[in-house]
Amino acid sequence: MSETALASNPVELTDRAAKRIAQILTKQPSGTVLRVAVLGGGCSGFQYEYKLEQGEAANDDLVLDKHGARVLIDSLSLEFLGGAKIDFADDLIGQSFKIDNPNTVASCGCGNSFTVG
Repeated sequence: MSETALASNPVELTDRAAKRIAQILTKQPSGTVLRVAVLGGGCSGFQYEYKLEQGEAANDDLVLDKHGARVLIDSLSLEFLGGAKIDFADDLIGQSFKIDNPNTVASCGCGNSFTVG
């Protein structure tokens, strides 16, 4: 992905999220990465997808490498995720990845489905 595209659509991977992703990846075959994508659907119009996959990044993927974690985001999803922060929460009600996305105008209770304005 070009420097211009990266500058206009930054996505932050927090230390907590990177460390948890790295833990998950150590239990997978070598070369496994986490792909984060935005798909149509869900109760609010769009939803996040987290998928472990093998292979190299595509030419238009944003690649986030941090603390041994490798996260890929395709260019179409990046348009919905620009400025977002991917975090990991571990609290009394459970563990989950959370995306703080400034592009959303509404979301459902689970936080995985959202509407953009």
